Amino acid sequence: MNKQANTARFDELIHAPIRLRICASLAPVQWAEFAHLRDALNVADSVLSKHLKQLTDTGYIQIERFTKLSRSHMRVSLTRAGRDAYVGHVAALREITAGE
Repeated sequence: MNKQANTARFDELIHAPIRLRICASLAPVQWAEFAHLRDALNVADSVLSKHLKQLTDTGYIQIERFTKLSRSHMRVSLTRAGRDAYVGHVAALREITAGE
């Protein structure tokens, strides 16, 4: 059995389309700014905030607020638990689509 099969785990929280896209956007980077995620996902601030809160409440993402050029900014990153959950969810989707 390969490592992917051992870590495959469908995650209901991540599976929601916007949350899945958030995790997919964060997976290849160390962090992303809120505004970048909002624009990339083409959603309203309130919609993104709602989904980020759900991911934060489960420990899947971490939010850091900072000031740059006298303006408040927020950046978002996957936690280790979030990255593991995302990788496991993608592996589970691959198994499902492969007919396993």
